[in-house]
Amino acid sequence: MYDELKAFIDRHRRLFVLTGAGCSVNSGIPDYRDAHGEWKRTPPVRFQAFVADEATRRRYWARSMIGWRRFGQARPNGAHHALARLEAKGQCEILLTQNVDRLHQSAGSREVIDLHGRLDLVRCMACLAADPRARFQDRLTRLNASWSDLDAIALPDGDADLDHLDFSDFVVPPCAFCGGVLKPDVVFFGENVPRDQVALAHEHLENADAMLVVGSSLMVYSGFRFAQAAARRGIPIAAVNLGRTRADDLLALKVEDRCEEALSFLL
Repeated sequence: MYDELKAFIDRHRRLFVLTGAGCSVNSGIPDYRDAHGEWKRTPPVRFQAFVADEATRRRYWARSMIGWRRFGQARPNGAHHALARLEAKGQCEILLTQNVDRLHQSAGSREVIDLHGRLDLVRCMACLAADPRARFQDRLTRLNASWSDLDAIALPDGDADLDHLDFSDFVVPPCAFCGGVLKPDVVFFGENVPRDQVALAHEHLENADAMLVVGSSLMVYSGFRFAQAAARRGIPIAAVNLGRTRADDLLALKVEDRCEEALSFLL
């Protein structure tokens, strides 16, 4: 099957690459879904709940403060480096990632669209001022010193499993510029992906001669729509993913293996 994947990549010079959580599992960031495409755990916080409820924001930022210690130190694995190599060979039209970890950029990929944003920035929902997540981590830690020694199982969104705790005394600092509510600069579930990002990705898809899905079940429509668009254009789609994808009936080729193993020939 690796030979078929290599042949697929070799005969297409303008690949539209879409990546998901499975690409970063070997970097220590867990994925969301099992082999059947079902949630492995409780789905992440929804945008509407985060905006409307202060208790939800305390819970989110407490979990994030503990989880960031691992997430913020994650490093690219072989899958990220292989895709950076694909770009260096001139075969990548664009890399569209559903991940928010910026590991593709760390591996050397330059033509990247972060479809769901980036977790290394925090943005004010009122004045839109942005701050590095690492600096915000320092603010959280200073205000919540009693939480600093906690540890917990890492979760996919850079947070940690702390659901057994009482979050009522956790302090979430406001925006330093206007006092507004701070949110990670990512697209939460229930929130719309920025239209300009979607439009830019579709422009690149129009220039592509094939689509390569790496580590995504495509269960979320924001990613699945591009597989639908590729199928409508009549360009072939290959996928590397452990388990079912929402686009299985659209695929010309599927490799069910870990991303870094399946793409290792690129290195």
